[in-house]
Formats: sequence, C-alpha cells, structure tokens
Amino acid sequence: MIKTFTTIAVLLALVMNPDRGVGFETDQFNLPPVPLTDIGPEVYEYTVENLQKAVGKVNAKILTEMACLERQSCERTNARKRLEHLRSAAAIERAVYDELGYGIIAFAKAGDWINSHKFRAQPARYKTNYRDSIYVWIPTDYLTISPTVNIYGVHLGTDKIAHFFQQGYQYHRIAERYRAKGLPLQAAEAKAISWGRMTENTYYGTMVGAVFSNADLFANMVGMRFYEGLTRPITVGILDRPPTLTLKDNQWRLNDAGISEELLLRPFISDHLNEALNPSLYIPGLRSSIRGIVRKRSCPQWRSAYPASSQDKFRSLTDSLRLWHGEGYGHKQSQKFVTIAGECF
Repeated sequence: MIKTFTTIAVLLALVMNPDRGVGFETDQFNLPPVPLTDIGPEVYEYTVENLQKAVGKVNAKILTEMACLERQSCERTNARKRLEHLRSAAAIERAVYDELGYGIIAFAKAGDWINSHKFRAQPARYKTNYRDSIYVWIPTDYLTISPTVNIYGVHLGTDKIAHFFQQGYQYHRIAERYRAKGLPLQAAEAKAISWGRMTENTYYGTMVGAVFSNADLFANMVGMRFYEGLTRPITVGILDRPPTLTLKDNQWRLNDAGISEELLLRPFISDHLNEALNPSLYIPGLRSSIRGIVRKRSCPQWRSAYPASSQDKFRSLTDSLRLWHGEGYGHKQSQKFVTIAGECF
C-alpha cells in the first residue's frame, strides 16, 4: 500500500510539474566534467532564513495567546495550554520542519529549493546524461535521479537534503515518543534508526528503486541530530554544539552561538553522504549492470581525478564510513558492494 502510494505520488508530481526536482536515487560514480562550486554558504543562508521564519511564526502565536490572557473574554485555560505548547521544543521543532522538511515523500521544501535555486556561483549541480548513468537499465530510477552538488567540499545528491530535513524530523519524533515512554536518549535514537533501516529495505528504498542507500540512512540520522540540537546542546564527535534556538522572555530567538556557519550544518556534512564512497546495495541484476558501467566509464574519471590515490586509500575511506564518530546509523555491510576501490584498482 505504501509503495503504491509513493509511486502514485511521484508520478502525479511529475505530471503536475515536470520541471520539479525529484530525488529518490543519485549518482556520484560519474564525476562532474568541471569542478562544482561549493554551495555550502548559500545552503547555510537558506537554512538560517527559514529558521527565522519559523521563529517569527511561533512568536506571533505566542503574542496572540499572551494578548488573549489580558482580555476578560479570553478562555484562559485553553490559552495557557496553547501558550505552554508554543514555548515547548516540540512546537518550534515542528515549525522548523514546516519551513524546511514539509512535503510528500521526496518533495521536502528544502529539496525543492536546492533543485531549483539559481546559485550565485556556477556550476552548482551536475546530473549525468541518461546514456552514461549507472541507472541506464532502470529508466524510472534515472527519471527520479537527483543531481550532485558540492556542499563544504563533499559531493552528495540533492536528495540527501530532503532526507536531512524531512526523514530527520521523522526520526526525531520517533525518538521523542520512545523517550516519553522512559527510554534513554541513545536507546530511543536506536529505535528511530531501526525504523529507518526497515523503510530503506522496503518502501523507501529497495522496493521502490531497487537500491538500499546507506547514505540515505546517514542523512536521516544526522537530520535527527539537527532537530535534537534546535533547543538543546549536543555533541558531534569532539565538538560541543550549543542550541540553535533559545527561549527568552517568552520569545524564541536564534542563538548567535549556535547558528554560526561552522556549527549549524557543517558538522553534519561528510563523505558518508557520497554514494560512490559510502556505497549502496543494489538488487542482483542492477548490481552487475552498475559494476560494468563503473568499470568502463567511472573508473577512468576517478583515476584521472585522483592520480596519487590508491586502492588501499579508497578502501580505508569506505570502511571508515560504516560509523560516524563511532556511532552506528543503520549501515548495512555487504561483500557485494560496487566500490571505487574494488572496481577501479
């Protein structure tokens, strides 16, 4: 049922707006013919802008409820309940999600923006042509493929931005439900990660596109951390990251210490998001096709772009991406990966 709904939703979206960016799969095996500009600063600016929108909307509602409490005709009990909710982490988290992650599956607002925005510096996006794509034998995958972008030096598909802000919020809500039942934070997060692994193995991944994407699972998990860090301090590796937002004098505010470019998004961007370096699992027929395409087309590009590298270096990098700062994110290991190390050296 969910698979059918997802497929119908995507097809309807494509029919209604054929120019809209769609991203279920992506292809980092094919390297851009010219270097992509780093759009990280503009993605950061967009995120801050939408944080400001979310804060403004919630603060306006807070003022409305406070004004209500000053009137004789106000239903004070309901107003106090609404006010309490608006001052809660759940309310501001939902408001941020509404600005960045809202939408049907694969159509998060941030995903639409990154696929259509005219970035200041060019080239900003790269999508290989159909004949050269690793998905040449599955046209539906190519139809919904997302282009590659460069964010803070990491090449990733634009679909990862949708995963970050959309599925990241889903993860966060799952974790919060389990925390409300008494589970410690780490155990509650593990429940969310387990749910994400199940969906990637079924109706978000393998059943829809014949691909199980470890990079998608990473984007989901760090998106969850982004939402957790909106109102509380979190640790990313050895980095202490202060809350993004604070509640002061009954109003939500952007925390100057928490919204610097170095802290807001950059800690979550890494090679885990690159599907050539953090490989996916493909169904058998697709896997053999992709392996042949990578050997024939992609490997010469990689050897030319990284002449000083070696099989051991690429293998070590890929192996290091199974965890993130020692934490699991649902990565599925396989001896059948299509990797740069395995195919190009």
